[in-house]
Amino acid sequence: MPISVFVSIKLERQREEELDRFAAAVARWPEIVDCYLMTGQRDYLLRVVVKDLPVYEAFLKQKLTRLEGVASIESSFALDQFKQSTVLPMM
Repeated sequence: MPISVFVSIKLERQREEELDRFAAAVARWPEIVDCYLMTGQRDYLLRVVVKDLPVYEAFLKQKLTRLEGVASIESSFALDQFKQSTVLPMM
């Protein structure tokens, strides 16, 4: 079963050029299945799906930590999934 990792990213600066550069970089990586520009303390929230911890470690070291302009990275691992839906509420 694959591992889902929720990754919070804070950039050094939130200028348009830096936001665009980050978005372009993560759009190329298939491990990132969701990416959100956020309000609050972090700039981006990613959902990364990998087959195991060594693969996530390699992704982190070889891709995320090498991105220019990233100030901090915080990873949280999903223990279980109780609901997943692609159906939108009709209200």
